[in-house]
Amino acid sequence: MGIFSSIMSKLGFGDEEQTENKITAEAPAVENAASEPETVESAIEAMPEIDVIAKLESLSADNPGLNWQTSIVDLLKLLGLDSAYAHRKELAAEMGIDGYEGTAEQNIALHKTVLAKIAENGGNIPQELL
Repeated sequence: MGIFSSIMSKLGFGDEEQTENKITAEAPAVENAASEPETVESAIEAMPEIDVIAKLESLSADNPGLNWQTSIVDLLKLLGLDSAYAHRKELAAEMGIDGYEGTAEQNIALHKTVLAKIAENGGNIPQELL
């Protein structure tokens, strides 16, 4: 399982295996050639919207001092995931960020990319965090 799948699971998007399957699902074979072919988007069943912000705020209340709104390190810590450089480098690779070295600018980009991906998968991430 990937790190992003772990993030999604911690946020309540099903278990890690289900989340991974939904993210990487392929379109099924078309049984009736006369019908319109299905797209990956139509083949993946709609994921329910999760109130990510409420979940993170609730966790934040129990873990004061973590700035999950802007810090990828704090977001990972809040979710109980490893925030070490090697883990973030692996997450960056999953998110398509090449050459990750852990600079402040790269951490900001990784944070925004993770939040955007959560939003793409049904999370209610406010525009100001993206």
